[in-house]
Amino acid sequence: MSRGTVVAIANQKGGVGKSTTAINLGAGLAFQGERILIIDLDPQGNTSSGLGIDRGSIEASTYDVLVDGTPVSDVLEPTSVMDLHVVPATIELAGAEIELVSVFSREQRLKQALGEVVEDYDFILIDCPPSLGLLTINGLAAADEVLIPIQCEYYALEGVSQLTRNIGLVTQNLNPELEVEGVLLTMFDGRTTLSADVVAQVREHFGDTTYKTVIPRTVRLSEAPSYGEPIEAYDAMSRGAIAYRELAREFRRRHGRT
Repeated sequence: MSRGTVVAIANQKGGVGKSTTAINLGAGLAFQGERILIIDLDPQGNTSSGLGIDRGSIEASTYDVLVDGTPVSDVLEPTSVMDLHVVPATIELAGAEIELVSVFSREQRLKQALGEVVEDYDFILIDCPPSLGLLTINGLAAADEVLIPIQCEYYALEGVSQLTRNIGLVTQNLNPELEVEGVLLTMFDGRTTLSADVVAQVREHFGDTTYKTVIPRTVRLSEAPSYGEPIEAYDAMSRGAIAYRELAREFRRRHGRT
């Protein structure tokens, strides 16, 4: 079996649509026949709850994988979508940054853990927290590629140069294979010139790395997680569902899968 591709979804700014993208790109790919694993690396656990995981009843989580070396296969949770699994996060994960400080090879804990399951999936998506701490570094060190969501709002590019610098540092020191796979524009509001300006700015800055698909800001997209469902299951005809379906197609084309 061939090795799956590991994609970190990262941006140190909060509220840019990382979890929404992890959930809905993951589900979109699974609906299109791919085997998907999502690693929730964010202590807030929004991706886990957005996929219907009751965090109160989780026996083991990403924390156990990183800190105690629990095998990923023991922590996997199924979701309502066939061929979409998640390694859930709980608030315990917030303590992992401190607990890992003295651990040997602490930046590579996730990469080592994924070794046993990387051939079982076509794509592994890592939802990184909105910071550039040890958890995000673990995500970048474990990944083949980075997907950067950028929201169509003021200061959209602020902090992105810091993120690209950090990706460069990880590439130099920990993971020479790492590359930016794509930049995804999120929360687009067609009624404002600001959104259109940001799209133009980002496309100029990142060129063809920017996805053609743009994710709109919609009420349905923000409602779906509270029902524990990806947008495709919650409202398949909504603009958000159509956009993420198209994103999954574009993502697959970029990876030579038709």
